[in-house]
Amino acid sequence: MNCYTYREWSLNTESMEKQILYKFFEGTASQEEQEQIREWMEASPEHERIFFKERRLFDMMLLLAQEKKTETIQRTFFLPRPLTEWIKIAAVVAITLGISLFYSQQETNEHLMAMQTIAVPAGQRINLMLPDGTQVWLNARTTLQYPVSFGKGERKVELDGEAYFEVAKQGKQSFIVQTGKGKVEVLGTHFNIEAYADTGTFETTLIEGSVRVTSAENPSQSLILHPDSKAVLKEGMFEVFPVDDYNRYRWREGLICFRNAPFETIMHEFEKYYGKTIQIRNQHILKYNYTGKFRQADGIDYALRVLQKDLRFSYSQDDENQMIYIEE
Repeated sequence: MNCYTYREWSLNTESMEKQILYKFFEGTASQEEQEQIREWMEASPEHERIFFKERRLFDMMLLLAQEKKTETIQRTFFLPRPLTEWIKIAAVVAITLGISLFYSQQETNEHLMAMQTIAVPAGQRINLMLPDGTQVWLNARTTLQYPVSFGKGERKVELDGEAYFEVAKQGKQSFIVQTGKGKVEVLGTHFNIEAYADTGTFETTLIEGSVRVTSAENPSQSLILHPDSKAVLKEGMFEVFPVDDYNRYRWREGLICFRNAPFETIMHEFEKYYGKTIQIRNQHILKYNYTGKFRQADGIDYALRVLQKDLRFSYSQDDENQMIYIEE
């Protein structure tokens, strides 16, 4: 591998700079190269602007590549659709990625003093790799903030929404997911966390490994979670439940799954996935539970029509206000 001094790098920003930057974005840059990047960024505002521009381009290419991969999997896994419908779905995905994902940077005390934020709109989901190699799936209406490079201390990200993590092990360097209601601390494991700020939920489900969950309001409320169990924060206290059905977490595949779920719970999930507000005027329907799977890409109209085959109700829509009314 070639080594460059800061002076040599500064004199060749067109080729040399991008070479090291992209190694850094991929997580393969050496400690010396990371230090060069830090010095280069601090040298001028123009260098900082170039850094963030290249980072946005790099991440957008990864996200678009992942969407194409996801679409290919969906074509193989599900029943064939008319070509025109797939074109329409692809167009919606492309437009949504173009106008709804945003990136912001802010100063921190970390090594490169830069944080990045990714926000996922309603009706979408995204898979990305963090700088340490951790794989993350973000569900609809989810925001994740993470550093462009993890330092030597703890690896920390901030989450509002739902995400599935496959954390890469890095010795004894812990990985922390901070939410408004609590935090999850791990070394290397697979887990799902739901913590939407607007609903006040904080729920962690452990698939593999072990995690420590801690309440933000009451740090004395802390426990170690073991596989096939989930911790739910209720009125400031953790309750632990066994998990015997992982279909609920197949949202990563674009599936919305329910098992003996109350109708009201299903409607809350639809609100999250489709960005609609659902008002239930038919109180009779609340006594029913439902088990089934829906493909997120089919849309909320299709899901409601499927439910109507088993449950008696009607519905109307107010598109201007993004409202759906469940009627008698």
